[in-house]
Amino acid sequence: MKSVLLTGASRGIGHATVKKFGSEGWRVITCSRQKFDDRCPWPGGKDNHIQVDLASPSNTIEAIENLKKKLDGKLHALVNNAGISPKTVDGKRLNTLETDLSIWGQVFHVNFFSSVVLARGLKNELVKGKGSIVNVTSIAGSRVHPFAGAAYATSKAALAALTREMSFDFGPLGVRVNAIAPGEVDTGILSEGTKDMIKDLPLRRLGSPQEVADTIFYLCSDQSTYVSGTEIEINGGQHV
Repeated sequence: MKSVLLTGASRGIGHATVKKFGSEGWRVITCSRQKFDDRCPWPGGKDNHIQVDLASPSNTIEAIENLKKKLDGKLHALVNNAGISPKTVDGKRLNTLETDLSIWGQVFHVNFFSSVVLARGLKNELVKGKGSIVNVTSIAGSRVHPFAGAAYATSKAALAALTREMSFDFGPLGVRVNAIAPGEVDTGILSEGTKDMIKDLPLRRLGSPQEVADTIFYLCSDQSTYVSGTEIEINGGQHV
C-alpha cells in the first residue's frame, strides 16, 4: 500500500485530498495542530495522525521522528498543504505596512519553512518510495490579491520558487517535486466578496476542493512520472 503524508487536512482542499487518496487505496498520514477529530470520515485516521505545530521549527523537527515510526521506510507522496492567512480584527487583508514582524515569521514558518523541514527530514523515505512532493501555492503568489495578505502572498511566491529548487535537488534522487496554485475555491470559509469575483472568471464559477484534490493526486500518481518542477494553475482561467 502506498502512503501519503498531508499537512492541513482538517478542512477545505486538505480534507478533499485525504478523501481522494483514501478512495484510491492509499494510506493517509495527516499532520495538524489539533488532535484527530473522530468525526473525520477516513479509516485508520486516528492511528495515522500526528499532532504538530508547523509554526514551530523545533516541534516540526521533533514530529519527523514520530512520522518515521509510522512509515515502513517508504513514503510515496508528501503534500505540503498547510497554510495560514491572518487578517485584521475586522477581517481585512494585512498589507506590508500593517503586518507585525511576528506574524510574518509565523506565516513563513507554516507556509514555507515547514515544507523544507519535512522534505529534508523525510528524504530517505521519499527516495525509497520514489516519491512525489506537491507544494500548495496560490494565485496570490503571482499578483496582489484583494483578500490574501502580504505575508501570505509572499510566502506562496517563495514556495513556488522553492518548488523549482527542490525539483532540481531531489530529481537526481528519483523524487519529483511540483506545485499547484489554486484560485478561488469554494471551501466554505470564503472571504466576504469572493463570490462577487465569479463574473470576472473565464469559467464563471468557483472551483471545488475535489477538483484541486484530483490534480494533487495526478501529480502523485503514475500518470505524471515525467512531470517535475512545474506549478499547475487551478483557477478556471483566472490567471489569464
